Amino acid sequence: MDTTGGREKGAYLTQELLKEITKVNNRLLIGIPRERCGEERRLALTPEAVDMLTDCGHRVIVEKDAGLGINYSDSHFSEAGATIVDTAAEVYQADIIFKILPPLPEEVFMMKPRTTVFSMMQLNIFTSDALQLMMAKRITAIAYELLEDGKNGLPILYAISEIEGSAAIMIASELLSNVHGGKGILMGGIPGVPPTEVVIIGAGTAGTVAARTALGLGALVKVFDDDISKLRVLQRNIGSKVFTSNFHPNVLRNSFLSADVVIGAMRYINTRHRYVIAEDLIRTMKRGSLLIDLRVNHGGCFETTCGLKPSEPALFEQYGVLHYCRANVSNNVARTTSMAISNIFIPLILSLGEKGNIQTMIKMDMGFRAGVYMYCGKTVNRYVSEHFNLPSTDISIYLSAF
Repeated sequence: MDTTGGREKGAYLTQELLKEITKVNNRLLIGIPRERCGEERRLALTPEAVDMLTDCGHRVIVEKDAGLGINYSDSHFSEAGATIVDTAAEVYQADIIFKILPPLPEEVFMMKPRTTVFSMMQLNIFTSDALQLMMAKRITAIAYELLEDGKNGLPILYAISEIEGSAAIMIASELLSNVHGGKGILMGGIPGVPPTEVVIIGAGTAGTVAARTALGLGALVKVFDDDISKLRVLQRNIGSKVFTSNFHPNVLRNSFLSADVVIGAMRYINTRHRYVIAEDLIRTMKRGSLLIDLRVNHGGCFETTCGLKPSEPALFEQYGVLHYCRANVSNNVARTTSMAISNIFIPLILSLGEKGNIQTMIKMDMGFRAGVYMYCGKTVNRYVSEHFNLPSTDISIYLSAF
């Protein structure tokens, strides 16, 4: 045995050598473009994430000023090892694109054939023109909302829903104040003053977090859902202080009559049923009350918010009820959201680098495969295909030839 100083040769390695041997053989070329929508501030990867990826040998291209919305300058990204470029066309020459909003037609036009695109799905702003161009260029597209973990969970959707649930209560507290023309009430009561009544439609992640946050501020909270199992889990996690019910018409109507705030947080992606709160219920609400729809991106939770176009006002009054319908509520806390998404993407990208290519990753990782809605230009997700009136094929058929 070859030893040095009584120790096995190679038993202790310098930090530099340890960093070197962790580099992958399959180096990825990743592009991070600046979003073209003026209000979009979120970013899929932060400089901290970029630093970890470049340390492993991957190359990251970032468009100039892409990080300003989350208060990261170009120097932050360049110091993390990224290459800063002046134009979007340079970014879209990367093999893998990470962005937030679904690609625009002009963005798809700049992509190379067979590019892989990661983005939100957001079918309310995803155009048929963009999808057709993606099909023509044989793009592979992965939706953040559809990606699963090893336990059939939806990590990115859950993370964003947690943020939106908490942000919804922050928004409600602000809009109820006199500063914004609200009723001038606190979210929670004080001795001698009754608490604010908050009704939440949907007992998923966003609804649970919103209920917990509202209870923490002293509000009276009622949660409705069609799934008794979700209501049971919510009450087990939060406690008996929250009132829960299924969609019983009389109970729901009475709750709307006394509600100060109603929050729509139903899940509509890949679900069999779609419940929408009728306009008649909203007519019964008190004047000056507030309605927040967290699902505008998915068509809306209420009849008064269904089918709203991005060009329409995000804040309006109807039947004396103030409606807050801004898409992407997590964009209000863009830095927190970007960091949460980055934390999920780091191990995913590193695993992708180890697998060598997208096809192998899709074939070996079922959770990753669940996020694919287009494979080499073919639509492979029924939820997306039905929205665009296109046929959908099981991705396993294409993978069998790989």
